[in-house]
Amino acid sequence: MERSNSIFISISLLLLSLLLVQCAGTQDTAYIKEIDDWHKKRVERLKQKDSWFSLAGLFHLKEGINTFGSNKSNDLIFPEKAAPYMGEIILTEGKAVLKAKDGVRITVNDSAVAKMNLKSDADGRPTVLANGSFSWYVIKRGESFLVRLKDSENPAISEFTGIDRFKVDSDWRIKARFEEYNPAKKIVIPNVLGQSSEETCPGALVFEIDGTAYRLDPLAKSRNDNFFIIFSDETSAGETYGAGRFLSAAKLDENGETFIDFNKAVNPPCAFSDYATCPLPPKQNHIPVEVTAGEKKYGHH
Repeated sequence: MERSNSIFISISLLLLSLLLVQCAGTQDTAYIKEIDDWHKKRVERLKQKDSWFSLAGLFHLKEGINTFGSNKSNDLIFPEKAAPYMGEIILTEGKAVLKAKDGVRITVNDSAVAKMNLKSDADGRPTVLANGSFSWYVIKRGESFLVRLKDSENPAISEFTGIDRFKVDSDWRIKARFEEYNPAKKIVIPNVLGQSSEETCPGALVFEIDGTAYRLDPLAKSRNDNFFIIFSDETSAGETYGAGRFLSAAKLDENGETFIDFNKAVNPPCAFSDYATCPLPPKQNHIPVEVTAGEKKYGHH
């Protein structure tokens, strides 16, 4: 009788183990599909005509008159297929004004303009100018004003087919607890132009990898918002982009916790174009382990 009970218990435990393995496999399959679908949507966005692959130029504005067009005598030299002389952008104490050249049709929201004040991205939504396949607008980085040029027919768009990435692994979806900074601290974020800015960090996200605790300083207006993380790790400049990767984390739950999913770590725009102005990871956001999850480096950037 005891032997029968022992056999019954053994079989029951075996069946339970098989059931747990099957359930875990089903969960992993669902998770892998979720990440694959998310990445597919990201790739599709990068194939759009106004994606980071459409960037065709980045020009510093000087105080005063800045002529633009394809002729090499201009201050801002557009690609060859643009009109030789297209107009001027006049910068005066941080205020930019467009003056279109007679006979050149420049539009804003499909309406032709001859002269108008321009908003930069520092004002919220910038004024987007257009001519043919080109569009351009003023951006502010530090104390500098620049013109970002896009071309919806840029060959880089059609040449893009996808981004290599590590195998999806649910172990890289890691629970993190929030350690609040009171008051919220300002952290210095450098960028690829050699400038830096102060951004708000409401607290650290603390998590473990293989039993060792690490922390990252995310950017957010408050603890009640989603978090934006710029980080580097021991794969940076090797398998992944040398200037780090970007990652988003959802707002905190009722326990003051969130998940950092490194399977969603992505290349910054500078990995795709020489004309992007990406922020770089602050020193404290280097993780001294190989984070073998998320996107690998792209192209030569």
